[in-house]
Amino acid sequence: MRRHVAAAAALSFALLAAGCSGSDQESTTAAPTPATGASGTTAAAGPAGAADPAVAASADAALSADTEAICGQAARTSTNFGTNFAADYKNLIGAAAQGAEAKSRAQEKVTRDVDGYAYALLDMSKLAADPALKKALATMGAQVTALKGDIAKLDAEKLANLHATLDQVCGKN
Repeated sequence: MRRHVAAAAALSFALLAAGCSGSDQESTTAAPTPATGASGTTAAAGPAGAADPAVAASADAALSADTEAICGQAARTSTNFGTNFAADYKNLIGAAAQGAEAKSRAQEKVTRDVDGYAYALLDMSKLAADPALKKALATMGAQVTALKGDIAKLDAEKLANLHATLDQVCGKN
């Protein structure tokens, strides 16, 4: 269990460091949901509140060339994930003493957060026009996806290296 705590702490530090390497004006926001896209904004609603695909496609096309905006969103998403993951892991440890149901709920939350982060990274990688940024985000997304919410699979050093690659691609040396 101590190995997992150390790994979670290392990951949280790596993610927070990567997320904090942006400008002071960046705010921590939640990972984009499938309804919002990588830009974090919702598309104009059409009939019955449905998103207008043409407006969404136009917004995505405009954002795809804006490497700085995608880098900023990736940094905010990483920071948010690191914060959530650290809290989720603490809850997971506490839930173990509360019984199987509490532990199961805590694990489901960890899994949802990991899946959401992986989705956001992969979504941003599809959106990015810059090949180096696209590759860095896709690689990070694949690494996070491979975790499948299993903290035992956590390799904080590898994730930290991926964040360093993202920082380099985004010009945050």
